[in-house]
Formats: sequence, structure tokens, C-alpha cells
Amino acid sequence: MKKYKRSARVCMTALAACGMLIAPAAARMEVQAAEVIATVQGKVMEGTTANLLYLDTSDGKMEIKIDEDTSTGNCKMLLPDKKISVSVSHGNDGYLHAVSISENGENPSVELDTSKVSNVVGTVNDKTTEEVLHLDTSQGEMELKIDRNTDLSNCSVLVVHGKYVVSCARGEDAYMHAISIADVASAPAASSDVSQTGTGSQTYSQTPAVNPTGETRSVTGTVKDNTEESTLYLATSEGTFTFKINDSTDTSKGMVLTPDNKLMVTYFRGSDSNLHAASIVGVKDSSSAAVDTSSQATVIGTVKGKSTENILVLDTSAGEMELKMDKVSGPVGCKVLVEGKKVSVTCSRGDDAYMHALTVTAAK
Repeated sequence: MKKYKRSARVCMTALAACGMLIAPAAARMEVQAAEVIATVQGKVMEGTTANLLYLDTSDGKMEIKIDEDTSTGNCKMLLPDKKISVSVSHGNDGYLHAVSISENGENPSVELDTSKVSNVVGTVNDKTTEEVLHLDTSQGEMELKIDRNTDLSNCSVLVVHGKYVVSCARGEDAYMHAISIADVASAPAASSDVSQTGTGSQTYSQTPAVNPTGETRSVTGTVKDNTEESTLYLATSEGTFTFKINDSTDTSKGMVLTPDNKLMVTYFRGSDSNLHAASIVGVKDSSSAAVDTSSQATVIGTVKGKSTENILVLDTSAGEMELKMDKVSGPVGCKVLVEGKKVSVTCSRGDDAYMHALTVTAAK
């Protein structure tokens, strides 16, 4: 019996010794994970996530784990083809681990109108670059410039297909800029301003618009080909905006809504939660032509897509006709002119040899 007890004590002593050996070894391996063994340079590869970096280096492809304590203060954007420098260490899981990730260079900053800040939630798509963030939102794609002052402190790393909350505002260069980018889990919910962009195809009726706050904003862009008399679809650097056109919309300086025409729209969010155009301004040249209004003609035709704010192109029974629009203050019987709209135009010849439209009236 004593022999067995002595053997048990020997086994217990051996196990304790093993435990003492194993524990320091594990501790040493954990410490080793933070010790830099090399610094490598390369390009970020597709497939990179917030947890695993794929790096194309001169020695081949590397897989590097990104940990919670990885220092990314100088490099938050891990986008395909981006050149970066990574300090790495060995981990006890067989992977290389990023101790720090850095980059060189800074983007110039632009003064922003921070009195009008919007929050949007979206997923970064593969068109994103170091300078421009392309964000897929539930209302469409947004393009947001990224500056050296963009706050990424609440973003672990920014990768393609990652979902983020972005605060943005318009800059003095007319573009929307990202003020801050944060992981969805660490950021507050986006405000209702996210719905300022949209790609819906619903046609709205021309009902009175109510502006509950009295506030308006402006945006520039080009008319999309699905625009209708009561709904303007405007392609902008922020995505596609959808505006209701109401009886109260001022279209005296922007009445031709044909595809690709450039416009500036002043708008507000109505009590119905839709965006409404308060005024539309197109690109229009000045004209000093004298028009002989004593001799007028009337033509009926449909508006062609080539029409602009300067020249109305009509498809008539006698062929295509071009009329200058410098003498027209606004259409009668409708708010805007869209492709395919049938109109009756009174016109006279000017001393510049052009026919000039005097009145444009909706026709049946």
C-alpha cells in the first residue's frame, strides 16, 4: 500500500512540473504574438475582411490576421490594390498577425457645411477608392469623398462588402464628404435623412406640397431617362434622388426635363416624407436676339429627347423643328416638358434666323 501511495505522489509531482513547464510556454507564445518579426509591403487583395488581410507582396500572397489590438490608426481603409505596410508577428495559431498597418500620403481637406449633416447606413462596394467611398444603401448608391479629416476612430478597418454608418455633409466643392465612418455595431442608428436618395419608380400625383420645417436644400445633377411630368429622377454624385413635382414647384428657369440635362434642384422633405422640388434651374444661355412678334405661327408636336433649356426640339408632322426657348417664361397647362410630351407652340422668327418659342402649351 505504501508503494502505491509513493507512486501516486510521484505522478502528482510530475504533473505539477509539467503544468509549470506548459504555463510559461503558453505565456511566452502570447507575448511572442506582439513581437514584430518583420515589416512587409504590398497591395491589399480582394477577399480581405475586417479579420483577415490578404496581401500581395513581391514574395507572393500573404494571409495576415487582424486582431482587436492591431494598430490601424494610420490606415483604416483596406481596399483592393491599396499599397500598405504591415508589421507582423507570429501567433500561436500558426498565422501571422498584424501588429500595425500603415500607409503614406494624405488627401487634402475641404471645408464642409456641417450645419446640414446626414447619417447613412450602407455597404461598401468594389468601386470604392482611397478618395471616394461608394456606398450601397437601401435607397441606392452614394458617392462620398474621403478626406484626411474623415474620422475613422470608430471603424476597425474599412473593407469592401463591409457595412458602416457614415455621417456626411456637402463640401465647398459641391460634393458630399464623409465626416465620419463607423462600424455599425459602434455607431448610432442612421437618421431619417438616409432616405434622401432613391431609385424607386413610383409615379406621384401633383398634389399640394407641405414643407413642415421651412428648410430647403439644393443638389445638382443630370436628368435620368425615367423622369415623368410629376416625378423627377436626378442622378447626382450622392446617388439618384427622386423628387415630386407639384403645382407650387417653380419651373420658370428649368422646365425641360429630358435625359442628361443638367439641373439644380432646391427641395424639401414634405409632410408625406417624400422629397419635393421647390424650384428647378437648368443651364440656359442668354440671348439678345430681336423677335418679330407681329408674325406668329403655331406648331404642334412632341418633345424630343435632344431638347435642352436653350433649344426645344419638336417632332412635328412636317419633320423635326428646333425652336429657341429664350422668350418662354414657362409652359401652360403643365409644369415641365419631358420626352414624348405633346405641346402646341406659338413662335416667331428672330433676327438670328432662328424660330423662337413664345408660348408652350400642353396639347392633347
